[in-house]
Amino acid sequence: MTDTLHLLARRALEHQQAGTTDQANDILQLPVSMYTDPARYEREIRRVFRELPIAVCLSIELPAPGTYRAMTLMDMPLLVVRDEDGIVRAFFNICRHRGAQVCAEGAGKARVFACPYHAWVYDQQGALTGRYGAATFGEIDVDRYGLVSLPCAEAHGVIYAILSPRRPFDITEWLGDFATELASLDLGHWHLFEQRDLPGPGWKVTMDGYLEAYHHNLVHAKTVGQYTVGNLLVLDTWGPHQRLTFGRKSLPELASTPESAWQPQTHIRLIHSCFPNLSVSGILGDHCLVSQIFPGRTPDTTITRQSVLVARQPATDDELAATRAFSAMTLQAVAEEDYRIGFGIQRGILSGANEHFLIGRNEPAIQNYHRWVAYFLRANTGAQW
Repeated sequence: MTDTLHLLARRALEHQQAGTTDQANDILQLPVSMYTDPARYEREIRRVFRELPIAVCLSIELPAPGTYRAMTLMDMPLLVVRDEDGIVRAFFNICRHRGAQVCAEGAGKARVFACPYHAWVYDQQGALTGRYGAATFGEIDVDRYGLVSLPCAEAHGVIYAILSPRRPFDITEWLGDFATELASLDLGHWHLFEQRDLPGPGWKVTMDGYLEAYHHNLVHAKTVGQYTVGNLLVLDTWGPHQRLTFGRKSLPELASTPESAWQPQTHIRLIHSCFPNLSVSGILGDHCLVSQIFPGRTPDTTITRQSVLVARQPATDDELAATRAFSAMTLQAVAEEDYRIGFGIQRGILSGANEHFLIGRNEPAIQNYHRWVAYFLRANTGAQW
């Protein structure tokens, strides 16, 4: 990883000295209807967010055998469990009797899950193991009435699932060589300090903001923009997955330092974007921000699950203050700065002022993201832009 960081710092420094940035081949025009059309939106959500692996939670949210997380994602009640063998499993959190939610939303530890409606009981593998009043209910094939299992895999500190049954996937194939990048983050050994759900503008408006540095100087002048160089991006892609490298304001110091003495991690900022909904941002030293973006019911809404991680649990007042300050800064940067602009875009998007949006050559990561959305949509429907 050290060699990679040196290379990224060198590329960023060359851009900073030349006043340049990584660029796409051309400007990309995206019809505004791609952001607004409900029929297209439904197709994209089905194909991208329900038929491809998405990041549903972090491994550290299920720290031990028997731990679980029950949540609703995109109107789907989910139960994610680490069983006694340490294997993570995902299910629809829906009783097979009459559809009640088996487990209340939240996190905890449990050996079995009993539906609060009629006490049908399921084990950590989702098998139906007990029924209140079974002798009077009537005979059923219990093997057919376990919780509905969802394809699920754990890799490099992230738990992925497909929100459609019977669509198995190979996580190694899905991540490809990007897996090495995620492994370098060691997400499974961070401490989860705080987690919150933020309402945001539409999925595409939201994701666009995570994928460029063009706006940093203007929008984030009081937060992360204090530390990063605006409109400087070093981009590497692994199919739909991407690593964005930003330069910190201290980057020019490297020009007068022998490369053998460089500490590149102090002069660049990495963002790892795992298609379609995960962004991992290492911003300040031992702190990290993980964002999971989940589309809402309509093209103009999202929920972002924001997880604030720290390398180790704060043990002193100074460490606690530093982590709280980091958490507050990231909340401000996203909710009050990025999403404030995004909500404004969303309010004006139906005005007819624009027939298309322009994605600049200096916004190559946004271009790459949208091209892969279009690719997966075409693969399923034959649609074009």
